[in-house]
Amino acid sequence: MRIFFLVGVLMVALTGLVGCAGTGGMQSQPVEIRQGKIEQITETEINENNHPGLGAIIGGIAGAGIGSFIGQGTGKDVAIAIGAIGGAVGGNYLQNKHDKQPGQQIVVRLSSGVLVVVTQPTNPGFYVGQSVYVEGAGMNATVVPR
Repeated sequence: MRIFFLVGVLMVALTGLVGCAGTGGMQSQPVEIRQGKIEQITETEINENNHPGLGAIIGGIAGAGIGSFIGQGTGKDVAIAIGAIGGAVGGNYLQNKHDKQPGQQIVVRLSSGVLVVVTQPTNPGFYVGQSVYVEGAGMNATVVPR
């Protein structure tokens, strides 16, 4: 019973840490806008990791709960631990499988001649040769119609 309590406390603490993880304060900064033409569009999948670790935490709690119904004494403690670990692994796998959405990898040749590759959610309105704007830079860059 003590192991089950400790696993529960650990899972609650991890849930609190995941909830506190954020991007910090949102500060308004100028957005860089460049123009160009689409040279290539490739269909891909995008991982949406909006709730990192949540599947593992829920799976671990569920696994520990199920494991608590098995055995007695030390065997029960082992079953709880194995259930928590197995549930966490399974929950993480299911979350990663579920958190994917269709996307596009778009190659844009800017008016300066530089090639830029942007991966973003699918927009069926894009086509090769289309004039577009690339807004932002780095991981925050997006392609929008001109």
